[in-house]
Amino acid sequence: MDQIITINDAINDIVWTKVGVWLLIVVGIVMTLITGFFQVRRIGHWMKKTVGSLFDKKVIGHTGEKASISQFQALCTALAATVGVGNIAGVAAAIMTGGPGAVFWMWIAAFFGMMTNYSENILGIYFRRKNQHGEWSGGAMYYLQDGLGGYKGMKHIGKALAIIFAICATLASFGIGNMGQVNKIVINFTSAFKCEFLSSKVLYSSGDKDVTLYMLIIGIVLLILVGIVVIGGLQRIASVAEKIIPFMVVVYVIGSFVIIFSNVSEVGRAFSAIFDMAFTKKAAWGGATGVAFKTIITQGCKRGVFSNEAGLGSSVMVHSNSNVREPVKQGLWGIFEVFADTIIVCTMTALVVLTSGVIDLNTGIPETNEDATLVADAFNSIFKIGGINFGKGFIALAILLFAFTTILGWSHYGTKAVEYLAGKNAPVVTKVYKVIFVLMIVSGALMTSSIAWDISDTFNGMMMLPNLIGVLSLSPLVLKLTKNYVDRRIKKRHVAPMLSHFPDIQEENARVIAETGED
Repeated sequence: MDQIITINDAINDIVWTKVGVWLLIVVGIVMTLITGFFQVRRIGHWMKKTVGSLFDKKVIGHTGEKASISQFQALCTALAATVGVGNIAGVAAAIMTGGPGAVFWMWIAAFFGMMTNYSENILGIYFRRKNQHGEWSGGAMYYLQDGLGGYKGMKHIGKALAIIFAICATLASFGIGNMGQVNKIVINFTSAFKCEFLSSKVLYSSGDKDVTLYMLIIGIVLLILVGIVVIGGLQRIASVAEKIIPFMVVVYVIGSFVIIFSNVSEVGRAFSAIFDMAFTKKAAWGGATGVAFKTIITQGCKRGVFSNEAGLGSSVMVHSNSNVREPVKQGLWGIFEVFADTIIVCTMTALVVLTSGVIDLNTGIPETNEDATLVADAFNSIFKIGGINFGKGFIALAILLFAFTTILGWSHYGTKAVEYLAGKNAPVVTKVYKVIFVLMIVSGALMTSSIAWDISDTFNGMMMLPNLIGVLSLSPLVLKLTKNYVDRRIKKRHVAPMLSHFPDIQEENARVIAETGED
């Protein structure tokens, strides 16, 4: 185990600290520059076409096609996979490790990540195709294979990067998308809802941690619930996600506002700490040890990506299942996805932690060493009546629902990655994958080490690298698609639409748009 940890730490340092973070920022900056700061200049347009269209039946209405889901369902399923433990425990971990300054770098990563996610979604729709079941299949592996691989002399490189991405996505689905989420559910649930009878039944011990019957029961219940949904395929996953995610995001934000307004006198100090400690070579807290500037940036960007997944190339796999015909229209949902996930939800979590007193803003010393329960303690500072910890219970339920939907979203990502790797054997292999994925839930419930979490962090970076190479290499195409959309939809010019890499799909989509006047 020690050797595995050492090897993983070395790879993680290269993938994230030495390469990944900087490539992530560079790609985000490049995509922002070539589109003329689209996320700022066209904010009115993308807000209107996303949150402003939530009462449009064309956007939220269920599609009867087996091949696709509605635009809103695609967003909710993508948010289901992103709005989760990363928004709660992940933000707390970033603050505990990198100080309040890490929050600033989460914002920076999100600002540029909006255009990275936008670009990924455009490319996902443009290069998607239908599989053997008549369902849409899209993702980084396809635009690496057909996009990057379409350049002269790049066929084999594009294919190789596509395979690497798909392998890493499959492996990451077991970590970030499964065991890591389940583990955080169990930690928070057993802490908030104590059951001495079940907790006293110790199955085995590892180090100073006990694995109890209570943990096993929670794992088995989750296994059954996830199994029921995953077996139903994407349509059922999307149906569950669109019911849970909007409700939980609204409730969580309202709860966060209550904490923040209750400690409104500390809001100024919280923002000062975020900005002051974002640029210091040594963070203000931590005594003589301090926090290295590199750590502040790395933690902020890494946790930002872990939260919103912009640059990872993962959410593209569900956005590609949208019933949209315009690549850029789904790209707009990608911008909103990052905005909602990080700028709204993660900021709420950060302010809750920094204003509630669970971390001393002078010393940086937290009340607990567990990032998973730090936010729960913050909520408990207000939502506590007598001896009843309503705050801890609320966060435990929030993490349960957020993480549950994250597991569902990542089961789809892993399925699509396996489908690409399996080729014509996909129908059988994807079924085997789903069985293994569901069974791994119990492992997450009984996990006492953070090694699965740490390894999944590494695989995140390893799938991010080929994806970012693909997005950067295809930036001229992103620019063309964006210009084509702006000319037609915003400037109302008569220009032939660019809708698909494949002539038959291009022709079909253009015909439908012309006949229906679809906007």
